[in-house]
Amino acid sequence: MYVCVCNAVTENDIENAVREGITDMPALERVLNVSTCCGCCRETAEACIARATDGTSGTIHSAPA
Repeated sequence: MYVCVCNAVTENDIENAVREGITDMPALERVLNVSTCCGCCRETAEACIARATDGTSGTIHSAPA
């Protein structure tokens, strides 16, 4: 699913970035440019980060295979 239409960033792109160590919005903005145009996707992008981590320690939760 596209999270940021302006910059063609998908939920999968965000999950991959989290696996590579990105765990906060400022870093995600720098790496993927998500939420840097109109900003409408910011809440959804933050939710994607929260789903991919435990929300506090940055521990990554993998989807079941």
